Amino acid sequence: MTPTIAILLIITFVVSAVGLLLLIWSIATNQFSHGRIAARTIFFEGEEGHGEDPASATKPDQADDSINEDEPQTRGIADQSSRQAALAWLSSAVFWLLVGSAYGLLTSGKFHWPELLADSEWLTFGRVRPMHLNAVAYGWASMACVGVAIFLIPRLFKTALVGGRYALWGAFLWNLGMILGLVAINMGLSDGKEWLEFPWQVDILFVIGGGLCAIPLVLTAANRRVSHLYVTSWYLLAALVWFPFLFLLANLPVVFPGTSGATVNWWFAHNVLGLWVTPFGVGIAYYMIPKILGRPIISYQLSLIGFWSLALFYSQVGIHHLVGGPVPTWLVTLSIVHSVMMSIPVITVAINQHGTMWGHFGRLKDSPTLRFVWIGALMYTVSSLQGSMEALRSVNVITHFTHYTVGHAHLGMYAFLSLILFGAIYFIMPRLMDWEWPWRPLIGLHFWLVTSGILIYVVSLSVGGWLQGLALLDAETPFMDIVRLTLPYLEARTLGGALMTLGHVIFAVHFVAMLRRSGKQHHQPTLFRSAQRTRDTLEGSR
Repeated sequence: MTPTIAILLIITFVVSAVGLLLLIWSIATNQFSHGRIAARTIFFEGEEGHGEDPASATKPDQADDSINEDEPQTRGIADQSSRQAALAWLSSAVFWLLVGSAYGLLTSGKFHWPELLADSEWLTFGRVRPMHLNAVAYGWASMACVGVAIFLIPRLFKTALVGGRYALWGAFLWNLGMILGLVAINMGLSDGKEWLEFPWQVDILFVIGGGLCAIPLVLTAANRRVSHLYVTSWYLLAALVWFPFLFLLANLPVVFPGTSGATVNWWFAHNVLGLWVTPFGVGIAYYMIPKILGRPIISYQLSLIGFWSLALFYSQVGIHHLVGGPVPTWLVTLSIVHSVMMSIPVITVAINQHGTMWGHFGRLKDSPTLRFVWIGALMYTVSSLQGSMEALRSVNVITHFTHYTVGHAHLGMYAFLSLILFGAIYFIMPRLMDWEWPWRPLIGLHFWLVTSGILIYVVSLSVGGWLQGLALLDAETPFMDIVRLTLPYLEARTLGGALMTLGHVIFAVHFVAMLRRSGKQHHQPTLFRSAQRTRDTLEGSR
């Protein structure tokens, strides 16, 4: 056993042991026994049964007189307390989404049009591809996750955000790290490891920035006015504690050279998905779906089981990317077992979130937030189960080193996470700006562009990648024939990417219009359909 593997095993054992101890603590303190009462902590008195889609109104339009007038006002104060910090992170995220989309579209085009801008050393594939990955992973996804978390924490704890200035400084350092990191990659100064391309000197800014973001969340949690932490709080707090630790360890210079570095690389690459962005996505969905429907999740105990099983099983998943590599077979097998065990949290989340939607799918016609978030939650189920299957050796032998893996990665990072983030931003911005989204058609156009784009993207790469893998296993098939085989699917990938990029531009324009409070002031929420038709739908569902 190499020192690297020993270190990883010790670390993951400690993480799992801490998770197990916390699980025992939660059982001992009857966290599992709260049940329906705990599931209702995100509602104030009398609000259950009434959706919260009306954004700028302090009191839901359909609410009755049983609502305590003081509670909506308290929530409004909590929302405004996070305004500056949340807007700083969300605005930065939207900017990096556009940057990452431009580099992603260029990257995709180079697969089937290799001479595209090939004369410029600044725009070679080896530079623009990691710039795309880092811009969307650490710029868009990570910053949007933190921005949404900053908004949700005061709501979850029913108190004003404490220490928001730390989050503002965190946003400044994070953006500085993004600028320096992307410039370094563009100049050819890369660490050369996927997900870890930024030079380690720049990585320090991300560790400090992420740590600063955790401070207001911890301080607000200590100042909370609720006796029970709703499951979303567990997911958000865990992600903000896990990330600085994971990122710092994986970026230690010189410590993990050669094959050891590859092992650490994929241990981190999957953990940054499963222990950083996945908790955000799942936690946000656990808040948004019940709030918009006005009904608690169907099983609070299942939600806690899903959280703890994620903490216990995910830490070793990433090594299955090294199937057939120069690492011990037993280590890869351990990773495969962990990957299969991940079906437990995935199934519990699926039962809870989709079960809560049961009988209320009509609301998908009205609510932008619900449509984005629920489809994102559905894609979490699909992508996670697909990932567990892809870890199996019999499947991995076909999909490894093919475009199939790229399609799977986008199914998780985009179809799952980004759609949930889009929906959350549509929910949050009117509450921060006290202004409704000005142009309803742009929301619908954004939705159809990004969903049709990711569908074309994932289907084309999944089919093309699978055929590519089968052809690569045939020793008699010339390699150039395999390249020609993939070309139509790569062209379809670019088409899907172009649709998504257009959707991002429309979303960014609408976002800036919200910041400027453009358009006429509305007294009804900006839904896919008129507010009157929405009320008719709600009354019919009752």
